[in-house]
Amino acid sequence: MAKKIGTGTYLLEHTPSAAAFAAIVGQMEGGGPLGACFDYVEQDSHFGKDSWEQAESELQRRTVEAALKKGGLTPKDADLILAGDLINQCTGTTYGLRGLGIPLLGLYGACSTMAEGLALGSILMDSGIARHIVAATSSHFSTAERQFRFPLSYGGQRTPTAQWTCTASGAVVLAPCGDPPYLRAVTVGRIVDYGITDANNMGAAMAPAAADTILRFLGDTGAAPGDFDAIVTGDLGIVGSRLLCTLMEKEGVDITRQHRDCGAMIFDPEQQDTHAGGSGCGCSASVLCGHFLPRLRTGEIRNILFAATGALMSPTSSQQGESIPGISHLIHLSAEKKGGK
Repeated sequence: MAKKIGTGTYLLEHTPSAAAFAAIVGQMEGGGPLGACFDYVEQDSHFGKDSWEQAESELQRRTVEAALKKGGLTPKDADLILAGDLINQCTGTTYGLRGLGIPLLGLYGACSTMAEGLALGSILMDSGIARHIVAATSSHFSTAERQFRFPLSYGGQRTPTAQWTCTASGAVVLAPCGDPPYLRAVTVGRIVDYGITDANNMGAAMAPAAADTILRFLGDTGAAPGDFDAIVTGDLGIVGSRLLCTLMEKEGVDITRQHRDCGAMIFDPEQQDTHAGGSGCGCSASVLCGHFLPRLRTGEIRNILFAATGALMSPTSSQQGESIPGISHLIHLSAEKKGGK
């Protein structure tokens, strides 16, 4: 059973395995620096469907099925799926997964949803109630623009701090044993709100939450940044990443050598004109599943912290002048089981 220590960190006794994983992205993401690491790059942004929302559902379904297939499994082999997205009421997930017949726990953690799914899934797996649990999420540039900003036909100009919502999806199949990487520990995020109200500066809104969670994990476990090959944040982008390092330095912790951000990695800001980088549920999920988990499996890297970040806002709250609360959930992923055994 998972053991709680400190302020909200759970040590996983049986170190569940990320037994299989998959990432599917759109054309824009496939043309970025990490394009070669994804399982599939879809050239049709509609994914063969009639609407953007249907496209995202198709994207998430394909990704979940790809992860299961890579693990030699079918949907019938999955005991649970923990999944969500950015669309109202998580309809991208609902309509995408409704035909698979897998018991669903729908999640909304905004762009932190992948880490939330892995956190809950690993704790459930550690309790022994399931043999296979899937954690998945997705985002689509056009569904997010329509919901949170303006329809594409509006042609609004983006600010320098704005990020580009990724058309991407990632899925991980958790199993009680198997090949690395292993999930060693989880820190559940707290809501952190610094009063940011600019919906075009998500990095600034989420960076304080990432700092809070990473500092809590390090304090709870006694670990140091140098113990990890990478401290990976979800989608702070270029602006938020700088702010995170500054906030950490003010607390006497230097993570500049270890820090990587999925939003800053997935696009080439000069060649692709994505301003402050990538965002969206699928951003951190696809980079984790396409880039980091394969490197952990081969032993190229040994330990990482994955701290996906989410802005817990809605169009209504923004229109009412509310600030943007942030949250960050953290997973310790390792090429070795607990104690290195």
